[in-house]
Amino acid sequence: MLVTEQRRTLAQIAEEAGVSVPTVSKVLNGHLDVAVDTRRQVERLLEHHRYTPRKSRAQRKVGLIDLVFVDLGSPWAMEILAGVEESAHEAGFGTVVSAVHDRRGNRSTRKWLDNVRARDSDGVVLVLSGLSPTQQAQLDLLRIPVILIDPVGVPQGDVPAVGATNWSGGLNATEHLIEKGHRRIATISGPKHLLCSRARVDGYRSAMSSAGLEVPHDYVRYGDFLSPSGYTQAQALLDLPEPPTAIFAGSDLMALGVYEALFERGLRVPEDISVVGFDDLPETQWARPPLTTVRQPLEEMAQIASRMLFRLIRGEELESTRMELATSFVERSSTAAPPE
Repeated sequence: MLVTEQRRTLAQIAEEAGVSVPTVSKVLNGHLDVAVDTRRQVERLLEHHRYTPRKSRAQRKVGLIDLVFVDLGSPWAMEILAGVEESAHEAGFGTVVSAVHDRRGNRSTRKWLDNVRARDSDGVVLVLSGLSPTQQAQLDLLRIPVILIDPVGVPQGDVPAVGATNWSGGLNATEHLIEKGHRRIATISGPKHLLCSRARVDGYRSAMSSAGLEVPHDYVRYGDFLSPSGYTQAQALLDLPEPPTAIFAGSDLMALGVYEALFERGLRVPEDISVVGFDDLPETQWARPPLTTVRQPLEEMAQIASRMLFRLIRGEELESTRMELATSFVERSSTAAPPE
């Protein structure tokens, strides 16, 4: 048999690689329980001998995509879900929703990757804080299109991503407070290691610097985007010898936590302290007072990411692998001039 011109069988490739046929089959089907060195050796032989499965992915589309969140507990997750569902319905695809909880570590990640492979999904939309090298390698094994929606992270490798203009959002929020007459403005952002958190703080610092205003070290705080951390950090700010007259929170949920801390201290919004959030979640207009915030177009981000994914599934190329949608400022009733 002329092995340089004819396709080798799985048994022949397995023999040359020194592994079993099931191991070669696992590599072909994207299973994750094959040692890295073994997988690479088998992949080299498959490529060298031009071995391909009997049916290509294009021939076996199942009309299903996976939408994977880091956590489904956040209200903004529902905004993204609505956007993906609408686009998927228009394209004739079904959507499977799952969550990866960070506290469970790699085993949780491994589980949803195994589930994606078992369903033979046509593509994946990820809403994660970023991809570790291990996760990236595991996704590569699936050999299907992947798009990252990164309201809380940064794309890695060559994974296409859709995000928002976090820096300008932080800038606009702080400029609004400065225009109201505030000089002592603090910020509570999300986790410090996330790009979006740092970008919002950088926008805040830029606005303060342009106005010639000092940023005390204690005025820059970090939480986790959830209400309890906004509450805790607001309490710390109120305990300072010279507390701020305005707080820019890096998420609406943290802003609502700030509301609670101020309420407990007998302080009024905005008469005593002004508050600005970030996201423009639907419930913020029903807060008391309605929250001034930066709108992050989550549903639109999800729709664009989904359409990008469907293009990749159809074998089309993307004009750009990175898109950022503009944030916008929404003024309501939680900001006013500082107290005299």
